[in-house]
Amino acid sequence: METVQNIKQRFEIIGNDPKLNRAIEKAIQVAPTDISVLVVGESGVGKESIPRIIHSLSHRKHGKYIAVNCGAIPEGTIDSELFGHEKGAFTGANNAREGYFEVADGGTIFLDEVGELPLTTQVRLLRVLENGEFIKVGSSQVQKTNVRIVAATNVNMFDAIEKGKFREDLYYRLSTVDIPLPPLRDRKDDIHLLFRKFAADFAHKYKMPPIRLSDDAVQFLQKYRWSGNIRQLRNVAEQISVLETNRDISLATLQSYLPTEGSTLPSVVGGKKSDSDFATERDILYKVLFDMKSDLNDLKKLTLELMKNGAKVQDINPSLIQKVYGAKENESEISFEETPRVNVIPTQTQAHQEEFEEDDDQNYLDAETVEEEEVLKLEQKEIELIKKSLERHKGKRKAAADELGISERTLYRKIKQFDL
Repeated sequence: METVQNIKQRFEIIGNDPKLNRAIEKAIQVAPTDISVLVVGESGVGKESIPRIIHSLSHRKHGKYIAVNCGAIPEGTIDSELFGHEKGAFTGANNAREGYFEVADGGTIFLDEVGELPLTTQVRLLRVLENGEFIKVGSSQVQKTNVRIVAATNVNMFDAIEKGKFREDLYYRLSTVDIPLPPLRDRKDDIHLLFRKFAADFAHKYKMPPIRLSDDAVQFLQKYRWSGNIRQLRNVAEQISVLETNRDISLATLQSYLPTEGSTLPSVVGGKKSDSDFATERDILYKVLFDMKSDLNDLKKLTLELMKNGAKVQDINPSLIQKVYGAKENESEISFEETPRVNVIPTQTQAHQEEFEEDDDQNYLDAETVEEEEVLKLEQKEIELIKKSLERHKGKRKAAADELGISERTLYRKIKQFDL
């Protein structure tokens, strides 16, 4: 029987962490059987090594070994990739195709990121695990396959099951044996060993002397969190090997290649608004809406007086002018823009209706006095007033603007708008 040390040398696994050794021991023990194995661990911890160990030590070692990244295959094509399809099964299926389960018959399939499988595909996979049967896409013929399945995931499967993203029965079929792999931050004594191995590999690859870390850099390396695990460590070793001309790496140099932990993470603000907060905001919104409706009704009354009299608005109803537009230092700043008609009808509790009922009865009555035909002809009346004023003042915009009670700039905009 193979020993852990022999397996490490054969598959170039670096480290002496007890959890890592235990994972390799379990792989050696389950390899001669055909039971399903689920490898669990964070992204970048080297989960792909365990299925290769299991396959190489099993009686299927002369059969095919196929690794499938379930998260990298689009949902619409993954069934075809795994189980194959018949000609004409879907658009673009010009020929029949064998799936991985058919090709790997008698061998091993490694399903990486199995937690990303769609629910429909999970049903098909469960059937393969239970009785070795599958059906190609677009076919009705049941086919048999004799495949060993080793799966891996970096997600919390129990959370996925609780959220309805993964079938519980499939999880228990896949995880006959669980093999957890520890994250790199839990293998502190192995971190420097791995870094030296990567540095030596890149020195050979790029034909340059290997880099060496100072003592304080080694200590920092071991204390760093390594959220990307072995993949991140390898990436840093390659960057430093290629970019640094000085092969003795100081702490400052090493830190320049590593992001500050937590520096780029957004703050999460928790908490919910209380009912009283929502009630206050609702009351404020109601007041704003009703005040807006009242202002619109006043504006309609003012516009009607303008259309009926054709004189300067300031002379018609100064008190109404001030109510609608407020106090102005310069009366010429007042402009008459077309304002959309808005009816705000409260639909909340009787308490809110009674609060504004007394103030709004008269406003609703005033709004009803505005005939629909007059509203529709408002723009035409405005054009006629502007034309008459310009004719009286022989095209002088300033005099016409003063007569209309608007600024010269507003009058110019109206002339352009109506192509006068």
